[in-house]
Amino acid sequence: MSQVPLLRLLRYTQPYQAQVWGAIACSILRTLFDLAPPYLIGVAVDVVVEQDASLIARLGVQDALTQLFVLSLLTIATWGLESLTQYAADKLWRNLAQTLQHELRVETYTHLQELELAYFEDRSTGTLLSILGDDINQLERFLNDGAQDLIGFFTRVLAVGLSFVLLAPSIAWLAMLPIPLILWGTFLFQSQLAPRYDAVRDQAGLISDRLSNNLSGITTIKSFTAEAYERDRVYQESNAYRRSNQRAIALSVAFQPLIRFLVLLGFVLTLYLGGREVLSDRLSVGSYGFMVFIVQDLLWPFTELSEIMDEYQRAMASVRRVTTLLDTPLAIAPGTQAFPLHSVAGEVQFENITFAYSGRTSILQHLSLQVPAGATIAIVGATGSGKSTLVKLLLRFYEVQSGRIAIDGIDIRDLTLFDLRRCIGWVSQDVFLFHGTVADNIGYGSFEASRDRIIEAAKLAEAHEFIAQLPQGYDTIVGERGQKLSGGQRQRLAIARAILKDPPILVLDEATSAVDNETEAAIQKSLTKITQNRTTIAIAHRLSTIRHSHCIYVMDHGEIIEQGTHEELLSTNGVYVNLWCVQSGLTLC
Repeated sequence: MSQVPLLRLLRYTQPYQAQVWGAIACSILRTLFDLAPPYLIGVAVDVVVEQDASLIARLGVQDALTQLFVLSLLTIATWGLESLTQYAADKLWRNLAQTLQHELRVETYTHLQELELAYFEDRSTGTLLSILGDDINQLERFLNDGAQDLIGFFTRVLAVGLSFVLLAPSIAWLAMLPIPLILWGTFLFQSQLAPRYDAVRDQAGLISDRLSNNLSGITTIKSFTAEAYERDRVYQESNAYRRSNQRAIALSVAFQPLIRFLVLLGFVLTLYLGGREVLSDRLSVGSYGFMVFIVQDLLWPFTELSEIMDEYQRAMASVRRVTTLLDTPLAIAPGTQAFPLHSVAGEVQFENITFAYSGRTSILQHLSLQVPAGATIAIVGATGSGKSTLVKLLLRFYEVQSGRIAIDGIDIRDLTLFDLRRCIGWVSQDVFLFHGTVADNIGYGSFEASRDRIIEAAKLAEAHEFIAQLPQGYDTIVGERGQKLSGGQRQRLAIARAILKDPPILVLDEATSAVDNETEAAIQKSLTKITQNRTTIAIAHRLSTIRHSHCIYVMDHGEIIEQGTHEELLSTNGVYVNLWCVQSGLTLC
């Protein structure tokens, strides 16, 4: 990482400098007002003992009772100002924490969306959710409390230390003697704590991943009666998280008891040597009382320094995880050329493309394919032959290693990703529905569409009839990932969503694989209308759905081995014929 985590975090405060400095000022003033009572106690003792020779008397107030009255007013004012500055500091810091948390989460999520699909294939959803959720929340907790504690600590130590030097320079150095030892021990402990908290955050990601996977797969867990097995796995991950925390806790809690002995040393030295100064008439009784009382305010905050640094290290471990994600470079650079939707004719060209998934052999090898504008073509072949990969490359979910893909003669790498993907409607075999209503899911991506247009799209996708039978019709909640609907129903909603988008290029990737024969026949009639005047690429295993395509391409091991119409391919006695025989149930072809 190019920057220290704290400096990286401070970058986000630049637009809020007035709020930051206001919060810092209020925190400093709050601490100073909090320190005032011991000073006032020392002055009160001075008034009672010295009377007309007291500090207040030297300021012009001679009467002892009047001095006490003035002192009482100062005390009231001090307590009031402390409450006021505490309120202001808490409000400023907490609002700042919420603002920075919001901006960092949005920026991190935005960057995450721009990363290529390969990034998500190599990382678990639970880990990413842990970064977007718990790690960013950790920063909020630190800014809410830790930042104020840190400023208060330095303010307290500086103010009290300066008072010691001014009142009793001869013994001040003895009271401060433990400070270098405390600081050295603090930073030594924290250097050991940092990697332990990194391990805690990593383990938090793992347990989040386990819980996310299990909740998503709860149906499978139940169907295989694997509840006990999964409970044990959650126990193991949770126990590993607990042990990681215990290793960090074992070190962090050992610090404070050691600091107490050093604080005791400073207190005893002040008590004894300060008393000697009073007996020798070199120090006033009021100053001595103040010093004995305030020495704890000088040294005791060092016992809390370990807790402050503990919060800091937790926050910085989270910052490192968040910024590591933010620093992930984009493997797919977006183009800059605009591609207005109304200007798209829809001609698609795959020119000598080669592609391999990371760490695997090439799945496409020097493949060339041209789809005329407005034509309907089909791609068939065995599983793993590269059919769906072609579509993902067209959408630039992945980048080709060589060759190029063009729409209307323009290399898709030159187009903005928004314009490229806006002109393509994709219906995937693995349909994803969002938790929301039926209408919301059909209208996803076409957010300005009216209810009438949504219903019309559902009718074309043969979905209106089953939607009308749902409890709340188009306002029925489909559940997470559409779990309240059947596979065929989900697929019809996905088709309706693509129809509503009304793209110049339509890609159907096994779009009718989960529907029954009757619904498939109905959808096929609709697709005849839908595919008119638009380029359509249909990927299918069920050959009956693509038999009327203008051209059918047969793929095998990343290469096109046959092409032609349905009738032309049947006359060749090749791979397509064998596929047709198997699916049509013919024994002699």
